[in-house]
Amino acid sequence: MEMINIEDYKDSTLAKLEEQKKQTVPIESKVALTIKEAAEYSNIGINKLESLLRMPRCPFVLYVGKKKLVKRKLVKRKEFERFISENIEI
Repeated sequence: MEMINIEDYKDSTLAKLEEQKKQTVPIESKVALTIKEAAEYSNIGINKLESLLRMPRCPFVLYVGKKKLVKRKLVKRKEFERFISENIEI
């Protein structure tokens, strides 16, 4: 069994993390956000966002998956920004 040098492991792990950071798209360039990203972006809690996304005819929800088996919901960023700017209370 080969021994792994801890410093080499740390260096390779840090290099992988740096590469992942380079590949991420800035939020302002994204069309759709995950619920977690939308929560961080707007400073609105995840539970509140999920309840807003369940509203009938929610203007900023994007369903991903088949109609009856929705795999996940995304938040349409521009519509979400418009919704926030037009409402003084949620």
